[in-house]
Amino acid sequence: VQLQASGGGLVQAGGSLRLSCAASRSIFGINTMNWYRQAPGKQRELVASITSAGSTTYVDSVKGRFTISRDNAKRMVYLQMNSLKPEDTAVYYCNIQNWAGLDYWGQGTLVTVSS
Repeated sequence: VQLQASGGGLVQAGGSLRLSCAASRSIFGINTMNWYRQAPGKQRELVASITSAGSTTYVDSVKGRFTISRDNAKRMVYLQMNSLKPEDTAVYYCNIQNWAGLDYWGQGTLVTVSS
């Protein structure tokens, strides 16, 4: 497994979760690290991105609530999710793009927010 995501679960609205994703050493030249999500019946959407320089971007619906971070030495990317809402319920996927333009995907971790 090249990307291993973890940290999903069931949480009440207003709660917090922290997702983690570990990249194997078989992935070379890690550039941008991303978190996507896909809710039932909806298209996959980009939630947050962090570049190799540490610049971050977020979809409007999570700004101020979610924080993406990375630890290059550990080859990890994280998504801290606070003030969770039922509409955040989805399968969350980590994604890595390397300098060669290749995309790598994790297996997904389910986040369920109850009202």
